Amino acid sequence: QVQLVESGGGSVQSGGSLRLSCAASGLTLGTACMFWFRRAPGREREAVAGIKDDRPTTYADFAEGRFTISKDNAQKTLYLQMNNLKPEDTAMYYCAVKLWCPGDQYLSVLRTQEANYWGQGTQVTVSS
Repeated sequence: QVQLVESGGGSVQSGGSLRLSCAASGLTLGTACMFWFRRAPGREREAVAGIKDDRPTTYADFAEGRFTISKDNAQKTLYLQMNNLKPEDTAMYYCAVKLWCPGDQYLSVLRTQEANYWGQGTQVTVSS
């Protein structure tokens, strides 16, 4: 049974930083594609970043240069380091996994959000 559990969310002021974690169980991270998505109040869920062992990490435009996705395969944990946070980053952040993700398929998952499993989310609130 695959489970994803996010943590690390909270309330910060504009310009602050947070590090989100996603603890995974029931899967091998080395062969999967993993993602962070977010949903802001009143908006649709959107991709934040994706990571796959043999491909470059990929970021949404708003995340480029401020957010860093990484993972520890041995610890089965996905991370999202978020720096210089802005009020518009306020959202529920979700990690997700696509178990079978050959080649550049992870890029399409960022568009389609067709992941196999999702976490329950962790709230990030940024005040001005």
